[in-house]
Amino acid sequence: MRTLQPTARTFELVAVIADRVALEFDETVAEMDAAVIEALPAFGADAAITAELTANHRSLLQRFLSFARHAESRLPAGVPPAALDGARTIARRGIDLDAIYESSRRAQQAALEHWMACAYEVVGPGPDLIGVTELSLSLVFRYVDQTIRVMLAEAQREREEIIGGALARRTETVRLILDGAPVDSAVASQRVAYPLNRSHTAVVLWAESPDAPHGALESAALVLARAAGARKPLTLPAGTTTLWAWIDTNAEPSIEDLRSAMARTDDNLRAAVGPTRDGIAGFRASHEAALTVHRLLLGNPDNERLASYRELQVTVLAAQDPRLAAEFVATTLGPLAEEEPTAARLRETLRVYLEEAENAPRAAARLFTHRNTVLKRISRATELLGYQPGERRLAVELALELRRRLGGPGV
Repeated sequence: MRTLQPTARTFELVAVIADRVALEFDETVAEMDAAVIEALPAFGADAAITAELTANHRSLLQRFLSFARHAESRLPAGVPPAALDGARTIARRGIDLDAIYESSRRAQQAALEHWMACAYEVVGPGPDLIGVTELSLSLVFRYVDQTIRVMLAEAQREREEIIGGALARRTETVRLILDGAPVDSAVASQRVAYPLNRSHTAVVLWAESPDAPHGALESAALVLARAAGARKPLTLPAGTTTLWAWIDTNAEPSIEDLRSAMARTDDNLRAAVGPTRDGIAGFRASHEAALTVHRLLLGNPDNERLASYRELQVTVLAAQDPRLAAEFVATTLGPLAEEEPTAARLRETLRVYLEEAENAPRAAARLFTHRNTVLKRISRATELLGYQPGERRLAVELALELRRRLGGPGV
């Protein structure tokens, strides 16, 4: 479904709705507080935490309303001091940092319901309401996503200062496991605060540039864990732009669910997902597989944002020796491997055509073009190959996949 572009009228209406919500400010904050306490009773059992929760919601709502009144402008960086205080309190009280994510989403839902009720009264049913709804959802999710990311980073910093050395212990233990050293599962699980005797899905997250917001990788790891049905992942920084993560899963997570979750994270981030494996040996094996996918995709921004070992296992195996892979692509595809738009279009058409068992109508539907256009491109691609693709189908399909994943005429 196509998203409507906001008009000047849409921005004007959103500003009016913000003013309307401001008239019911205390009521909205109370609804946010109640939603969080219902889901997380610990926030209501301690008066000090409850007071900080209210202060946090008041500051966040006030900041959002100011932003919504000028929604055509960029989202301001950072979060209010009260929100950072709340994050530090969660860390100091020993509350699971996952509570930041859960409480933020509960508060978001309550505030959004109040906002949309006001929107319906201000705008009424009709085309304007559609535009207002789309813009409102975009503003809310961008704002809350940024808030969660910053609060999680602040809470993590505070917790590391409090427990001093925890990151070092976690790093040492994980390194021992990855190196294949004999470790006691129960002791190691306690050291890393993660159940090593269960099933694991490893993920390597990285930023394509160093400009990703602070805490974006940790936030993305949590989003993926939630999509896989887990509470929180075990994470380990592997550099300034790379994070290793393990998700405790009962079964193989849905790649489509993970892709949908990844789409909600910072656009600069990518993820490689390993297969789900059991126990300490599986912890190590899943990570090694995720690393091979990471190496395959790193540096090629044309790849999808999330890819799995299960999908790319054959390609990964074929790309173990980059020099031989490049030679294979060059000799198999010939001029079709060249770095130019026309060759790229022909390669993609041929790849989809072969995936669809040489069915031109189905390939055309996937490529959003006409059947005759597909057939013309296949004819031209065949000329460049110098032979019928079906004569060396397996080799051609593998060469196309390697060229697509690794990039460059010399791969």
